Amino acid sequence: MYETVVLATDGSASTERAVTVGLDLVRRFDGAVHALYVVDEGEVASTPEDVRADLRTSLERRGQEALERIEGESDREVSTAIRSGKPATEICEYASDVGADVVVTGTRGRHGEHALLLGSVAEAVVRTSPVPVLTVRQLEDGEVPARERGA
Repeated sequence: MYETVVLATDGSASTERAVTVGLDLVRRFDGAVHALYVVDEGEVASTPEDVRADLRTSLERRGQEALERIEGESDREVSTAIRSGKPATEICEYASDVGADVVVTGTRGRHGEHALLLGSVAEAVVRTSPVPVLTVRQLEDGEVPARERGA
């Protein structure tokens, strides 16, 4: 059913639970995992020109670290990719490119403290993805998942 799972990450703490849930989905369905990080070119372009190259390098490094964390948490081989562009567009294109059955993403990213219910990237992915999207909310400190509290 879910033979190919795309885990979209921005390296933030708010995507940690999404990665955990996505890797659990992969194990349950004995699927393949593809982890993706997108360098947000809009963010890069909105910075002063003299720091753009440094910002891009920093974001690429952050992406590599995020992908390595996923590889370290997985019990199977992980295909990884770093792309540049509009995050939602790149996530959807990557899902198509790898023949994904589902995309797993967090609901809020690095700018999540300013988001309302669903971050703009997650919302755009849900609206435009060619495959189903599983959005996973990061739990608040001390919050227990429903299955662990018997609900």
